[in-house]
Amino acid sequence: MKIVIPGGTGQVGIVLKRALCAAGHDVVVLSRRPRRQDEVHWDGVTPGPWAEEIDGSDVVVNLAGRSVNCRYTPANLREMMDSRVHSTRAVGEAIAAAARPPRVWLQMSTATVYAHRYDAPNDETTGVIGGTEPDAPGYWAYSVDIAKAWEREQETANTPHTRKVALRAAMVMSPDRGGVFDVLLRLARLGLGGPVAGGAQYVSWIHDQDFVRAVEFLIARDDITGPVNLAAPAPLPHRDFMRALRRAWGVPVGLPATRWMAETGAFVLRSDTELLLKSRRVVPGHLLDAGFTFGRPDWPAAADDLVRRLRSTGTR
Repeated sequence: MKIVIPGGTGQVGIVLKRALCAAGHDVVVLSRRPRRQDEVHWDGVTPGPWAEEIDGSDVVVNLAGRSVNCRYTPANLREMMDSRVHSTRAVGEAIAAAARPPRVWLQMSTATVYAHRYDAPNDETTGVIGGTEPDAPGYWAYSVDIAKAWEREQETANTPHTRKVALRAAMVMSPDRGGVFDVLLRLARLGLGGPVAGGAQYVSWIHDQDFVRAVEFLIARDDITGPVNLAAPAPLPHRDFMRALRRAWGVPVGLPATRWMAETGAFVLRSDTELLLKSRRVVPGHLLDAGFTFGRPDWPAAADDLVRRLRSTGTR
């Protein structure tokens, strides 16, 4: 198949492209700063020659959007919103104008759309959409607004010949440098991998190989449309998540951090505490109902695999 990946130069895009190319597919990445022969320039906003790559392709997987690993200033939040909405609109317009539109459009979304909660898991059918939680900082609601606007842009696109799926993805864990696993492991190795603010908040995640397999599964299943949670079936509290990560690397202890310590650390790292403190208890209802089988459903085994793969490269 010919698969076009707008915004495919980030960590998730690298993981996906590597696997799809290894499987023999023709993969084209749309990038604002193309550096390779198989990367085509686009600005993520306006029509251009890049749309020719979508016309005649089989699949589009749009991953474009500003990284959320930043300070949640008004300017950065607006850039997060605009980069997602504008790029999704541009992809939709290219598909609508195509003489031979792709048969499926997988659009990145986020598990952050669900409410900050501890009491029950969020699946696609019964999950609670966030934004009004009384015990969450007010600005967290904007992250939910971004997710809803992102999905709405795909949903309303006039692409009657293209099946549409919104990927409500949890954190994708891979051993690649610069990803979320790399950051969390670095904290653990420094002895800072203890529970944050008590550690009761749930962490939803997905192993990189399961992410790729889920994408391939959704491409093949013509009967699946709409939002789909891409998350392992066993989210777990942060304290247990970090304990398993420390054990996988062989770190005996991890210092706990209070909320204000997390705020200070996030400020120094130019990140935001929502990434640590929001309880994302998300489960993959649609995938499981459709018969998808996770290769790494539990975090301790997944962490062991990621550490083994990382060490096998000899870079740590």
